[in-house]
Amino acid sequence: MSFHNNIFYQKTKDYSVSKEVFDLHHNPEFDMLMTFPKPSLEALPRYYESEDYISHTDGKRSLFEKVYQIVKGIALRKKLKLINTISEKGKLLDIGAGTGDFLSVAKKDNWNVIGIEPNEKAKSIATSKGVSLANDLKTLDNNSFDVITMWHVLEHVPNLEEYISELKRLIKPTGTIIIAVPNFKSFDANYYQEYWAAYDVPRHLWHFSKTAIQKLFAKQELNLVDVLPMKFDSYYVSLLSEKYKNGKMNFLNALWIGWKSNQYGKRKNEFSSHIYIIKN
Repeated sequence: MSFHNNIFYQKTKDYSVSKEVFDLHHNPEFDMLMTFPKPSLEALPRYYESEDYISHTDGKRSLFEKVYQIVKGIALRKKLKLINTISEKGKLLDIGAGTGDFLSVAKKDNWNVIGIEPNEKAKSIATSKGVSLANDLKTLDNNSFDVITMWHVLEHVPNLEEYISELKRLIKPTGTIIIAVPNFKSFDANYYQEYWAAYDVPRHLWHFSKTAIQKLFAKQELNLVDVLPMKFDSYYVSLLSEKYKNGKMNFLNALWIGWKSNQYGKRKNEFSSHIYIIKN
């Protein structure tokens, strides 16, 4: 994807690890934002080296982490219900498996599961839960999965178009790809601006709209068939955004903004995060 003809959108900061400032550039063709400058493949791992990067731990040290783990449990049940709704039980690939919780619940529900997770710490925790992990997508067979999931992962992928091509290769002709990503056109994104936690630069290299997802997957002849809201995300993101903006988590204001974001989402069909259902 070209950076030519992109338009400066705003600045934002890596609040959780490096404290470096990055630009967001808008690509009008796809209606998406890109993080600039984009770190090199060699530099990217250091931006994940933090005890506060919660998806790579099972931490319950703080009230925030305890709340996160409770909400994660609810979200896991919703994710399992979703894949069971859209597909007969079969072979499931979860990319960006983190500490393996989704694979673990799916395996217990008789799915044949395998995951991809680049972070060694998270991978070790996932393996301890008895789930199988592959080292690389390229080692997996063509047309071999009934369902492929990426829960808040596509925004992290450096080689975006190449990755979507791999998804096309791996999914069965009758299979389904499920992509969950933040939505920069949501109410909470507009409210918090440069403090919006879901920008999460530079770990998030891309920031999607519904138009962007539809066009990117259409290039691989994959069809966007449904868009679903992730209503918990507005509260989680607002809590972190409050911390970045004010130096502390204002729970009451975060709950208020999260609620307003979901009301806006119902009216405009623009929620804090969306789940995209994609088929051949």
